[in-house]
Amino acid sequence: MSLRTEITLRKCMPGDEEALALVGAATFLETFAGLLTGPDILAHCRVQHAASQYAAWLADAKYRLCVAEWKGAAVGFAVLSPPDLPVAVTQDDIELKRIYLLHRFQGGGLGRALLEWSVAQARELRKQRLLLGVKADNTAALTFYDRVGFVRIGERKFQVGSMLCDDYILSLSL
Repeated sequence: MSLRTEITLRKCMPGDEEALALVGAATFLETFAGLLTGPDILAHCRVQHAASQYAAWLADAKYRLCVAEWKGAAVGFAVLSPPDLPVAVTQDDIELKRIYLLHRFQGGGLGRALLEWSVAQARELRKQRLLLGVKADNTAALTFYDRVGFVRIGERKFQVGSMLCDDYILSLSL
């Protein structure tokens, strides 16, 4: 039995914000520790991965969240939102604001499962394009997105604590 078959995906609900915050911060730390300064990572996580941030998204009907669980513990998640990116957008667009997965669970198809959930949700909402931002030097993520058909359509600056980072904006036609 593969790890992917042991993991369940479910729609998030109020009460999931603490688990989402912990996985979000842990995943961010796993990915960027040593690449970004410690104080900047911690400052970023305190704001961007606060339980209150996830609670606000869970309370907003314009957001859709999915959690991946293994043995009852959250190990990853996806967040869809109205686009907030510096590219031309229309009502036919939706942003994949977060797709996070603990490193231990990467490479087994779970990232693809979270992406498939995101695409299915976007299509259910009759969206034509899925957008996302990814750190320009995050080669693992860029390779994954390239493999599934995303194309680069823009760039932006992304604040992490006091550091200004470069992001690529990617698009997947639905």
